[in-house]
Amino acid sequence: MLDHTRIALGAALALAVAGCGADDAGHAGAADMGRWSADMSGPYDGSFGGGADAGSDGGSGAPVDDEEPEPEPGDRFEDVGTNPFTRAAHDPFSTFAADVDTASYDIFVRDVGLYGTLPNPTSVRLEEYVNAFPYAYPTPEPGAEVPFAIDLDWGAHPMAREGRTLLRVGIQASAPPELVKLPTNLVFLVDVSGSMSTRDKLPLVQRLLTRALDELDETDTISIVTYAGRVGVRLPPTNARERDTIAEAIANLSAGGSTAGAAGIDLAYAQAEAGFVEGGFNHVVLCTDGDFNVGASTDDALVELIEEKRETGVTPTALGFGRGNLNDAMMERVSNAGNGIYSVIASEAHADRYASESLLQTITFVAKDMKIQVEFNPEHVEGYRLLGYENRAIADDDFRNDVVDAGEVGAGHRVTALYEVVLAGDALPEVEGAPIVEGEPVEGEREVAAGDIVLVKVRWKERTASAEDPAMETAATLAPTDLQSELVDPDTRFASAVAALAEILKGSPFADEGDLDAIEETFGAQASRDERRAELAELFRTARGLLGR
Repeated sequence: MLDHTRIALGAALALAVAGCGADDAGHAGAADMGRWSADMSGPYDGSFGGGADAGSDGGSGAPVDDEEPEPEPGDRFEDVGTNPFTRAAHDPFSTFAADVDTASYDIFVRDVGLYGTLPNPTSVRLEEYVNAFPYAYPTPEPGAEVPFAIDLDWGAHPMAREGRTLLRVGIQASAPPELVKLPTNLVFLVDVSGSMSTRDKLPLVQRLLTRALDELDETDTISIVTYAGRVGVRLPPTNARERDTIAEAIANLSAGGSTAGAAGIDLAYAQAEAGFVEGGFNHVVLCTDGDFNVGASTDDALVELIEEKRETGVTPTALGFGRGNLNDAMMERVSNAGNGIYSVIASEAHADRYASESLLQTITFVAKDMKIQVEFNPEHVEGYRLLGYENRAIADDDFRNDVVDAGEVGAGHRVTALYEVVLAGDALPEVEGAPIVEGEPVEGEREVAAGDIVLVKVRWKERTASAEDPAMETAATLAPTDLQSELVDPDTRFASAVAALAEILKGSPFADEGDLDAIEETFGAQASRDERRAELAELFRTARGLLGR
């Protein structure tokens, strides 16, 4: 592990890692990824915009080795495990925080499309694969009292699981007629240490920063702070109308050297304060390939610091680039704590889309601290298993504890959760190696009506609410007569195939490689729906070859 990844940012760096704009725009197409595999993984030669690094961080534009290095499998991930089947009579409640992250799927796109390898099994968070795709859920009208719609689908399991049905919970946030953009003050904190020299790192940062200029009004401000051998302000708060000045500062970035210390984050926040816009969008964006953890003993302290800072006027985003140093586990944990949404930028097309469709999206949160509780009726349901969301679980008793932090959902975002359900009278599956939950029945009031099979409750706050403000709540139900005997709708079939692929990639005890034909058929049938589905169909063929199946 490089020294700069150990000590560069200190505890204060957690501030810049707390969030990330949701990449609702998708990922690079299959053609893009093939081109990347051919020519984008080598060292950066300065051809993006070139020029010596004349800033104060000590990067002198030192030449980089012409040899194209093999990527080092040094990324760090946390195994989130796999949810078990739970008996509805013991615990009818399944409670979790909303999650619209897609970083785990970004890593799949990066590894399969760019490097021709399967992702590390511990990098797979199933819900982030499922939530990486658009679904045709009903959308509430702009200005509706409830800023999202709940859409439920329940029927025969698309993967033909014997004795199991599939429930899909879809939540679609409202989208305003057009983005109501606030006056914006952006600070980019850019890692320009030596490990950023490859083509899948600093050049992508430069591309993203350049594309970001197209999204800003002339009166918005942008600053650039870099850290490597020294830290420095490459660009003080500058109006976006000074495009040539900003473009020159971006083009002159180059990578080299180690990292001086934690001063980079302090300097970035000083710039944010210098350009602070009252009532505007004040935001720090960390762009790094690095492991910025300062030691396992500090993880809790970092999260605590993030939680303290999430109510401040300056919000943070974290973007990961390349592979080899990425501390995915830490980025995911602290971004959750900071009400952020974490992404890994995997290609030029992804950088372009992120800049144009996601960078400013956190301005338009429509629901804050969103919690979801699904209550099953034991009279109709023997047991259930939530697919994914393992590290987003919330104690059932905390569903209506409005001080407990949860997830944020932006305008136009959607959340999808899948449950495998065993109906009353059938036995729970016995799967070798699968976790088992035993225990006494959970006490407490049951809210699901006797005539319903499931009650889905969603609790959320308005964007400007404080931790102490009360939340609002809405709900939807299904009756046994709503359970379809035929296959579920196309969106549910697709989400089920994505989940089945994620289970295979993560080595879940519930995975079945016999699903590969059905997965490929589903992906192929829906490839024409949108660019992301077309990309996945292509990537799946590569991944299947790597699986040897």
